[in-house]
Amino acid sequence: MIRNRAVTGRVRDSGASGSQASLRVSSRVHGYDVIRGLAVISMVGFHFCYDLATLKGASIPWFRPPFQDVWRASISWTFLIVAGVMCSYSRSNLRRGVRYLVLALVIFAVTTIAAVDTPINFGIIYCMGASTLCAWALDSVGAFPRGPRGLALSALVFAMLFVLCLGVPSGTIGFAPFGGPFLRLTRVPYDSRFLSWLGFPGPHFSSGDYYPPLPFSLLYLSGVSLGCLFRSIGTPRWLRRLSCRPIEWVGRHALPVYVLHQPILLAITLLI
Repeated sequence: MIRNRAVTGRVRDSGASGSQASLRVSSRVHGYDVIRGLAVISMVGFHFCYDLATLKGASIPWFRPPFQDVWRASISWTFLIVAGVMCSYSRSNLRRGVRYLVLALVIFAVTTIAAVDTPINFGIIYCMGASTLCAWALDSVGAFPRGPRGLALSALVFAMLFVLCLGVPSGTIGFAPFGGPFLRLTRVPYDSRFLSWLGFPGPHFSSGDYYPPLPFSLLYLSGVSLGCLFRSIGTPRWLRRLSCRPIEWVGRHALPVYVLHQPILLAITLLI
């Protein structure tokens, strides 16, 4: 479902936008590892419950909507925001984005061949890759503001757009996911069958983990703006002081845990 590379321990010298500038050594912000580690642990728990309920038919009365949806969102949204913040720490967001996309392709191939559940097509890893390349492209043309006020506004605007576009994959824009007013979108992009990668799933599209750029890259870009803001005004003290070594270890190894945890959970589930 999710993951992100650990903080590199370096930050950029110039520009709050996170442009490709020279690097300097900086102290590690352990709070990011803690937050990401907690999300990883939560992800493992979620997937274990999912495997038990879906593959073994176990009765888990509380593992159903709306709690299930809220739990899933708490994990994936956390990863997207933290991954966006990490853009300002990455030596090359271009390489980082490409690596994510290559891994997403491998995951699609493996889940298709294994055929244990619905293959993961345009999942969270794909979203990380597409969003990182989007952030890299926007940064290359200087699209991100540089002042603290502009960055704060950018983070807020992207977050608001994310909320408004949450229903795009299901054909709406507005507050439909929250029971509020919304507009029904035209079926044209959905009927094309070639825009599932963007957020307009075709009539026969299916995926075990669907996180398209619309709307999820908007949340990622909110995280990018937030990370640049922290670099401009300083990382909050509570985030610098937040520390728990076992959870930090999990956060620093989030990507390997993401790749390996599901086969292990499947094996455990089959043995129960």
